[in-house]
Amino acid sequence: MYCGSCMRDNSLTVALRQLGCETLLVPTYTPIRTDEASVAENQVFFGGINVFLEQKFPIFRKLPDALVGWLNNPRIIGALSKRSVKIKASELGELTLSMLRGEHGNQAKDVAQLVKWLKQENPDLINLTNLLIGGFIPTLKRELDCPVIVTLQGDDLFLGQLVEPHHSQALAEIKKLAGQVDAFVVNSRYYAAEMAALLDQPAEKFHIVPLGADTADLLEAPAASHDEGSKTIGYFARLCPEKGFDQLVDAFIKLKRSPAMRDAKLKAAGWLGANDEEFFRAQVARIEAAGFGDDFHHAGSPDRDGKCEFLSSLDVFSVPTSYREPKGLYVIEALAAGVPVVQPDHGHFPELLARTGGGVLFPPGDSDRLAEELAKLLENPPARRKLGAEGRRNAASMASATRMAEETLAIYRNLRRPK
Repeated sequence: MYCGSCMRDNSLTVALRQLGCETLLVPTYTPIRTDEASVAENQVFFGGINVFLEQKFPIFRKLPDALVGWLNNPRIIGALSKRSVKIKASELGELTLSMLRGEHGNQAKDVAQLVKWLKQENPDLINLTNLLIGGFIPTLKRELDCPVIVTLQGDDLFLGQLVEPHHSQALAEIKKLAGQVDAFVVNSRYYAAEMAALLDQPAEKFHIVPLGADTADLLEAPAASHDEGSKTIGYFARLCPEKGFDQLVDAFIKLKRSPAMRDAKLKAAGWLGANDEEFFRAQVARIEAAGFGDDFHHAGSPDRDGKCEFLSSLDVFSVPTSYREPKGLYVIEALAAGVPVVQPDHGHFPELLARTGGGVLFPPGDSDRLAEELAKLLENPPARRKLGAEGRRNAASMASATRMAEETLAIYRNLRRPK
């Protein structure tokens, strides 16, 4: 798989370095997962294997690093994490609570190791890219005299999957941690308000930095052609209910039943995890039962070159999420490829498209309206060429990794305390 948060963090680090900001990208749990070259440190803190063993078996909490340190080797973790296994967030309540309790949890040894390493690096500022790993923030604040910033990229979505009593307990822990954070970074006004309310934090602690991406290769490639006779719908995201793949299948089947749309095709790509294999098979079966199996293509989870080729083959793009998306990196990538998008009118999408253009919105969860908006673009090649060109132009200027880094660096400079 490729992780959207890892991709965003990796692109930001590269762009910050280009601006002269000395930046270290430090992985936790697993190595960074990105379809571009990783610039992360070649070590992993809170290695996923050790974290799990410490949670389940008390003896591992006392074993010296000489015996278990090899389990944090990025190659070992990376090899094991490539396996597709069924893990539900709802079953991770105890581990989540332990991590949020930091030096008072079962991973206290890992907290000490990370803080010791950070003290050696002597950073001017620390930016965590989610709050769920923030159990060590109190220790950081005590041991290092530097501000701590947290970028929020979907912590609420994970918390929402925990079952009681773990959900309430985790929320209480995360609110305590939030009070010790110097500032939060989010991608939209919507998410700033949402998280300020959830974490009981004042609005002035939230800084909005519009999402950006490194799309140089997409911008340099020929734009999607939008040939007169082509009617190809594309989806590129995790293949799961939350991303709305079933809604897109609904809309596709409705479209295909119209004589004007008999040539329409659907192409889908993205990570398919073990938890979602049955769901995906059910959606493919629906397409085949409707008689449109020959017009559906599953492109797997392609690498960066494959992604560029996939996006350039589309006429319109949609990932109709059922949840309120806090990021939506895939929209920026589609726009950079010159492909217009049709997205639900919730979460980050309204603000993102108001900034970039290149797309239209539809009422969330309404597959009829989704089908209508897709049909309007598929039947009008000049309109989709115009939208595609607008989106591509503004993705380059308004949603670049450089612009994201410039605005992030301004926040860093504001908060950094001289030593």
